[in-house]
Amino acid sequence: MKTMKKTRFIAHAAIIAAVYATLTVAVYPLSYGTVQVRFAEALTFLAALTPAAVPGLFVGCLIANIYTGSLIDIIFGSLTTLAAALASYKLRKNPWLVPLPPILFNALIVGYYLTLQYGGKTIFNMLSVGAGQLAACYAVPLYFIINYKKTTERLAPYVQYHS
Repeated sequence: MKTMKKTRFIAHAAIIAAVYATLTVAVYPLSYGTVQVRFAEALTFLAALTPAAVPGLFVGCLIANIYTGSLIDIIFGSLTTLAAALASYKLRKNPWLVPLPPILFNALIVGYYLTLQYGGKTIFNMLSVGAGQLAACYAVPLYFIINYKKTTERLAPYVQYHS
């Protein structure tokens, strides 16, 4: 039984990583730079549903950030997503708060290092990244947040939930 549970966890994490990387790279111009909207960040809500989302989001972001060719983005962008996913998982009992860590962490950390990479005003880059995160993390999954219970019941056969 334990092997089956571990296999399922790895499979869920791998699927989330693949979807994150694919969504990010598929809309390449919008996903990178000082003005960006990473639609894949809507997947951070999955951290409220399954702990497999935490490594899945991290690996997906790592793969997507390889396309930037920037070591800073590969390392710090991916670690920012990991920290945000862990914080979102901790907030899973309040679905309205789940998107806050990705918004705040990315606005502050990614906004800061984008200034080092591309120049510009730090506050502009932070606000720009934060606005993109706000759109991706609240607007996209808003339906699922509003219908949280109904959504979790529908996904129950596919995802093992942890309280």
